[in-house]
Amino acid sequence: MNKLLASAAFGALFLGAASASAADLAARPYTKAPPQAVVATVFDWSGFYIGVNGGWAQSHDRRVFDATSTLFGSYDADGGTVGGQIGYRWQTAGWVFGLEAQGNWADVSGSTPNLVVPGGVVRSRMDAFGLFTGQLGYAWNSVLLYVKGGAAITDRNYQFLAASGALASETGYGTRLGGTVGAGLEFSFAQNWSLGVEYDHIFENRHGATFNVPGGVAVTGFTTGGDTDMILGRLNYRFGGPVVARY
Repeated sequence: MNKLLASAAFGALFLGAASASAADLAARPYTKAPPQAVVATVFDWSGFYIGVNGGWAQSHDRRVFDATSTLFGSYDADGGTVGGQIGYRWQTAGWVFGLEAQGNWADVSGSTPNLVVPGGVVRSRMDAFGLFTGQLGYAWNSVLLYVKGGAAITDRNYQFLAASGALASETGYGTRLGGTVGAGLEFSFAQNWSLGVEYDHIFENRHGATFNVPGGVAVTGFTTGGDTDMILGRLNYRFGGPVVARY
């Protein structure tokens, strides 16, 4: 009888210990999975690009005979322009640096009545220009704001017309060197394509001019010309790698 009671007591003790052990196993602490790294895609403006542009330009002319300070006419010539550009940009953090060459055809022309010759006309036309500039900009992902500056070259012809409308004299088309500054805003709407708008100013100032009369007579002593302003829309294609992934 004593052996039977002892066996029952041992069994109860064993079952109690087993139950407590099972309860301990069920009370495991909950641990969260490690957070996943967040990947952000950042556009990179680095690389060579080529594009087209078009817009409107306005150029000033003030025609004066210097010996007597006689003003023959002062007016603005305006018109359309279309051309292309090629360049290279490299990006460091948000800063973007670049070099660009641009060449445009133009039809920037204008005229005014001659203040000295009754019925006569003072006229001019710019048919081409080129810009060779450096760029400095800052990018907010796919949006780029930049300024530019460098050298400019223009091709212009200045004329005097008689009262009959016939050509009285002209300088003939010739190139002029000057400086240029500008600013632009560009937006990349696809991995390699971007659209932009740009303002440019060409510092040409007035300069001496020789007018050639039909028949071979040359008349010197005039100053003419002035600065040019333009607004251009631009479309560029960039040769480069994909966007950069940052963690």
